[in-house]
Amino acid sequence: MDTDVLNAIERVPREAFVPAPLRGHSYENSALPIKSGQTISQPYIVAYMTQMLEPNPRNKVLEVGTGSGYQAAILAKLFRRVYSIERYRSLHTEAMQLFEKLKIMNLTTKLGDGHKGWLEQAPFKHIIVTAAAEDVPGALVDQLDDHGIMIIPVGPDEGDQTILKITKDHHGLVAEEELIPVRFVPLVQGLAVES
Repeated sequence: MDTDVLNAIERVPREAFVPAPLRGHSYENSALPIKSGQTISQPYIVAYMTQMLEPNPRNKVLEVGTGSGYQAAILAKLFRRVYSIERYRSLHTEAMQLFEKLKIMNLTTKLGDGHKGWLEQAPFKHIIVTAAAEDVPGALVDQLDDHGIMIIPVGPDEGDQTILKITKDHHGLVAEEELIPVRFVPLVQGLAVES
């Protein structure tokens, strides 16, 4: 429902992030497979999670799970700076090339373990995780700033998952709110070993 989020989605060509054989399905409201057993989330979930993150053009945001780069490109329209972490080298490389091709200049990516966050750039007022963690990673909570918001799917790989909205008050106290049920690929620790 957020007009800024909808405008950002309108201005980012989703087909650019979808594998060529599936481009005819780019604007269907469904998740689509990409390399390394990962997916590009359905447009509704991208919009919903982004809206719940409460974007602020003066702030920076951390994204855990670059994947195809689609969510990061949406965030780049809504935040001053985007920091995005990906554990698969092939996805990281392709996303960086695509960001350059689309001239997205306020986005920095790195190959790394999303569970550890991005300590050198912390704290963050906004953190979004695009894979399901079995438990909320403590390092990400630690890197969330006072009055910060984290949106993260939580739950087992083969069971019920729920998007949580985690907030931290000015005393550092953390609160969790359950939002909607979802199905995401798992958030795995460490760098991926690719063949």
